[in-house]
Amino acid sequence: MQTESIPARLPKSADEVLDLVAETGAAGRRIEVIGGGTKRCVGAPAGAAEVTLSLAGLDKVIDYAPEELVLTAQPGVRLARLEALLAERGQMLAFEPPRWTKLLRGAGEPTLGGALAANLSGPRRVRAGAARDHFLGFEAVSGRGEQFKAGGKVVKNVTGYDMMKLMAGSWGTLAVMTEVTIKVLPAPRTEATLLLFGLTDARAAEAMQLALNSPAEVSGAAHLPAFAAGRPPLKAQMPTTAIRLEGFEGSVAARADSLAMALRGFGRLDRLDAAHSRDFWAQVREVEAFAGDPRPLWRLSLPPASGWRAANLPGEVLYDWGGGLVWLLSEAEPAHVREAVRDLGGHATRMSAGVGPAFAPLEGPLAALNARVKAAFDPRGVLNPGRMGAA
Repeated sequence: MQTESIPARLPKSADEVLDLVAETGAAGRRIEVIGGGTKRCVGAPAGAAEVTLSLAGLDKVIDYAPEELVLTAQPGVRLARLEALLAERGQMLAFEPPRWTKLLRGAGEPTLGGALAANLSGPRRVRAGAARDHFLGFEAVSGRGEQFKAGGKVVKNVTGYDMMKLMAGSWGTLAVMTEVTIKVLPAPRTEATLLLFGLTDARAAEAMQLALNSPAEVSGAAHLPAFAAGRPPLKAQMPTTAIRLEGFEGSVAARADSLAMALRGFGRLDRLDAAHSRDFWAQVREVEAFAGDPRPLWRLSLPPASGWRAANLPGEVLYDWGGGLVWLLSEAEPAHVREAVRDLGGHATRMSAGVGPAFAPLEGPLAALNARVKAAFDPRGVLNPGRMGAA
């Protein structure tokens, strides 16, 4: 994890960010870029950077047009504040960004810029898409010390579309964002969750795929095997499979009844009301069952149809996104985890601090393409050295 002894620089404007990046890069020094600092353990080797640039001072909401479903803000705005603002107008961040503060033992408060830079999405990803799908535009400072912008402030804007996809998931290694524009959506009036109990991982995968492929408009599908279900806060007596439905009350009730009939072959089924459903999915989003466990933590991205096969890895698992996202607690050798996940058609990210890269090393044409992109934005390797690869 990045050392805490480096005092953070707190710019208050885009011009101050520009000056800091330009001066630091010209001096041959490197910068750790953080928002709330809650995910510094992910791919950040100690001592790789000489300067810490915190975007916590860039925390203003610049423009919010509820009728247009568009919001522009500085990247340091806290997610909690932003979600409260949207809730006042009956709207939400549809990609349901997770915090993971307890899970990763982080300090500080998660920010909008951090969620976009890491492309973080919660359980609703199966219906609403990833964070990058709600990212309309931005202004930033590249590692070259140059200001630039991409995208726009209208939902149908196409200009710079690929640029947003590029920035989302780059973990601050290409540029420092100083302003972001996102799409927001109306919040559902209510929700309900159907629960199945005692299913094996393979059988749960079948149930989740049936629900996701049905016309029920499922907005969450997760499976907690015995270990995860038995841990706080759920403390269930057996494996638990959950399917969420959201929308207007009449629609949710009708879809829940129809889906319950379709799932009746999977055994006993219970239903959570709106309040208990919200609590349950907050626990899934934050992976609370794994918080505090000392074992290395992995985040596996897999084809949903084969995600359940991650149970063959040593350790404990928890499934989200219908099996497309698997959380793994395992002391297995990193090379073994990565190879097994690659054989299943996915990739693995080590979320807890440790020796070796957090992200799977790139090879062949993909590595060459990544190097060209990095050279275009940050040829001297000024920004977040070592976070996603070699420092």
